[in-house]
Amino acid sequence: MSQATNAATRSGLTVVALCFLTIVFDGYDLIVYGSALPSLLAEPGWHLGTAEAGAIGSYALAGMLIGALGAGALTDALGRRRIMLTGITWFSALMILCALAPNPQLLGLLRFLAGVGLGGVVPSAIALTVEYAPRGRRQLYNALMFAGYSVGGVLAAVLALALLTGHGWRPLFAIGAAPVLVVLPLAWRFLPESAGHLLARGRTEQARRLAARYGLDLPGERAGRTAAPGPRQLFRRGNLRATVLFGAASFCGLLLVYGLNTWLPQIMRQAGYPLGSALTFLLVLNIGAIAGTVAASLLADRFGPKPVTVGAFVLAAGCLLVLSQRAGTGLLLVAVAVAGLGSVGTQILVNGYVAVHYPARIRATALGWTLGVGRAGAILGPLLAGWIFAAGFGFAWNFYAFAIPALAGALLTALVPRAAAGAASAQTVHDTMVKES
Repeated sequence: MSQATNAATRSGLTVVALCFLTIVFDGYDLIVYGSALPSLLAEPGWHLGTAEAGAIGSYALAGMLIGALGAGALTDALGRRRIMLTGITWFSALMILCALAPNPQLLGLLRFLAGVGLGGVVPSAIALTVEYAPRGRRQLYNALMFAGYSVGGVLAAVLALALLTGHGWRPLFAIGAAPVLVVLPLAWRFLPESAGHLLARGRTEQARRLAARYGLDLPGERAGRTAAPGPRQLFRRGNLRATVLFGAASFCGLLLVYGLNTWLPQIMRQAGYPLGSALTFLLVLNIGAIAGTVAASLLADRFGPKPVTVGAFVLAAGCLLVLSQRAGTGLLLVAVAVAGLGSVGTQILVNGYVAVHYPARIRATALGWTLGVGRAGAILGPLLAGWIFAAGFGFAWNFYAFAIPALAGALLTALVPRAAAGAASAQTVHDTMVKES
């Protein structure tokens, strides 16, 4: 490999690293609610019940639905970089306000508004990572980048263990504003625009300069003469079936992610574990997601994302059934770790599958659609567990309820067709990148 190629790869990995940092805080800001939930339920004067707590947990996800659907289309029109910078600033400011919320009603509103910014950055982060990652390793680098979500979850659990008992929930939310100080200056200085976006908008010379600097393969001059990018392209003949199935699979995946990350500590407390041990299960869930997703992404690069994603969904269902039993703590911790792969990890695999299934010019739009539809599942996840708690069912029923969408996600992913002619093949990542270049 030449010195110029090495330099381009290092520059591309800088982009991946910035997206990773952004997703770390995206994950932290979402998962911190589940970490803080035991303290919120005990907040003096708030009289917060489990059903209302589940609803508040869903408000940020409703905001993310709006942010993901809106930004997924806007990034293809306005550019990934601009949306990323705006989203980072937006959700950081709202997290400070969440820390100051005087009542649960205002906390819910502020969490909703923060979710709009959080949802806006995710499609752009995935699209930029897939574009700038080394060719033939895009599933791996997408997984490494999106593992930042689980790193944020680990950070939320660790800080909750350290701060929650002595200082309450407000410092946990205030820490969520750190991106405006840590990430924003770096992204402003080093984050480039998408070369594919520039090419699609007719800014060919700028796209060429970026391609030369970062070692990218542009799709060719004909890309500027293809149909205009936008949501309608997702529903054209050849894309419609995959678009619907990806959205439905994301619905199942995000229901698992946010249902478990919001309620797992409280479910384990209902099962008889003290607060510290219950938070440890959340920590293990996200550590398992990090390690499992990296391993699964290597398999996806080798064998294609479809079989690996289906297998991860099936693993999630099996582990959730194990968690419904009163097994030994060691076995439960292993099941929780594997469930991390099957929930958070599976959604990362779905995102990577979408990113290589569609051509670059509509990639962010496809990701925005998939994640936007998925946010409906994310909204339902915390609500579902809250309703089960409020109804007085035993803790095992939460795991039964989450196992059903895991099995549904496996079936939906298995039904995704091969990419239409002219688009990237969803089965072999290496062939995908050859076609795109």
